Amino acid sequence: MSGTDVEEEINRKDAVEDEETVIGMGSYKGKVRMVRGDPSDEMMLLWGLQQPTFSKPNAFVSQSSLNLSIDACGRCISISQSPSSLGAPGVTGSVMWDSGIVLGKFLENAVETGLLVLQGKKVVEVGAGCGLVGCIAALLGSQVILTDMPDRLRLLKKNIEDNLYGDVRGCATVNELIWGDRPDPELVKPVPDFVIGSDVIYSEEAVTDLLETLVDLSGSGTTIILAGELRNDAVLEYFMEAAMDDFIIGRVDQTGWHPDYRSPRVAMYVLVKKLIPQ
Repeated sequence: MSGTDVEEEINRKDAVEDEETVIGMGSYKGKVRMVRGDPSDEMMLLWGLQQPTFSKPNAFVSQSSLNLSIDACGRCISISQSPSSLGAPGVTGSVMWDSGIVLGKFLENAVETGLLVLQGKKVVEVGAGCGLVGCIAALLGSQVILTDMPDRLRLLKKNIEDNLYGDVRGCATVNELIWGDRPDPELVKPVPDFVIGSDVIYSEEAVTDLLETLVDLSGSGTTIILAGELRNDAVLEYFMEAAMDDFIIGRVDQTGWHPDYRSPRVAMYVLVKKLIPQ
């Protein structure tokens, strides 16, 4: 396919995408572009429009630093990182990534603009890593359970203790959760109002376990919000294709993101569980 043909195909799919834009999905009231049909169409459109490889990575983070500071919810949040752990195989949650910053600030902006209501809602964060997103959700009034692998929990607890002090509208606790294993009862009773995660779609090997966990955590009233770095279109396409068996999927329009925290290297999706015919 020539360069002109690719551009024409992107323009055609963009026009179709505009036709499939809806306002509101699950508990999110903003603009969402529905993902239907062949996931490869979504990958072509996403990479063609945002061109992530041409944008600077780590625009909002410094992964060599022991600490990351960001203003959110009226206070300065200070997140401890462990750059020395980043080299270990499979370890990515020891430092912050742009998608975590984008998701955290998205939640803050969505609450401020009335697109989300988090006050008093039960939120489970999967792959919480350093804990920034869960801390912001708690500051916005949620009852948050931050989950991750056993070796990540110490850093996670430290960041919660360091940042959720004084007058906090919500609360946060930490719980071990290995994707693919049956969740502890406190995670699913009652069923969460929201499940959130950043940079959790990173390998084909993890997709099956992640989706099994998302199915276990969510009910008919659960809204899942996932933000991720655009590194590998094949992995994201594999996730989309598998997720369509159980979920309706929509991509969150960047107009609903925080105006100062948008990145062409990040995509954000809302998922809601398909209703089982009676």
